[in-house]
Amino acid sequence: MSFTTPQTLKTLKQQGQKFSCVTSYDATFSALVNDANIDVILVGDSLGMVLQGQSSTLPVSMEEMIYHTVCVARGNQSALLMADMPFMSNNTLEDTLHNAGQLMQAGAHIVKLEGEEWLSDAIVELGRRGIPVCAHLGLTPQSVNKLGGYKVQGKVDEDAERIVNAAIELEAAGADMLLLECVPTALARRVTNAVNVPVVGIGAGNVTDGQVLVMHDLLGITKGHKPKFVKNFMAESSSILAAFETYDRQVKDGSFPAPEHSFGE
Repeated sequence: MSFTTPQTLKTLKQQGQKFSCVTSYDATFSALVNDANIDVILVGDSLGMVLQGQSSTLPVSMEEMIYHTVCVARGNQSALLMADMPFMSNNTLEDTLHNAGQLMQAGAHIVKLEGEEWLSDAIVELGRRGIPVCAHLGLTPQSVNKLGGYKVQGKVDEDAERIVNAAIELEAAGADMLLLECVPTALARRVTNAVNVPVVGIGAGNVTDGQVLVMHDLLGITKGHKPKFVKNFMAESSSILAAFETYDRQVKDGSFPAPEHSFGE
């Protein structure tokens, strides 16, 4: 069995090729994601909103993340499996190491942490223990109350510089990937060009190395407000598998996200 790895994605970046990522929370959908040749599965704490009906990701527990990671791993045969560290699971370095270890034992290949340069020490220690890390920058949903809502980040020059500097510092600490959420396209381009590790975007334009969407958004079944960066791929597909395949193709040929899914330059 051959899995996509962080090094696989780094090689794609070096070759100028894009990669695709989608969330999944169970074995059945993970198998479909594999059939569509999508490169990365994210077991996101977004499950709090799309599965549990919560108003944010904050209520999601470590036990729930482990459970869904186990389920996804059982259906996954080829994608890089990335799992979110939920709210306050990295409160201390000891907590971070313990909880990340649990996700890896559940079947994850890489863990995702929200934050900026203050994550550096944890990333160093996780790397020493063989745990790859994706650092999540820009709009970090676990900080929604501090940010004052789900708002585009990095629009002010000072904030943009902070995000670029954080990306460089986190790569230096050993981050294997970066995720950029809800930032202007020009900032996403700066970050992507400033680091050698792969950068996956959501609401960051089509200039990043890869794209991620929440599965329910991609399939057009999310109720309520639809973020600007969302596209319903079921609208042009005859099946869920076909929708995944269309998403994968449009990410890799650069046609998604289009300007209407992005936050300008």
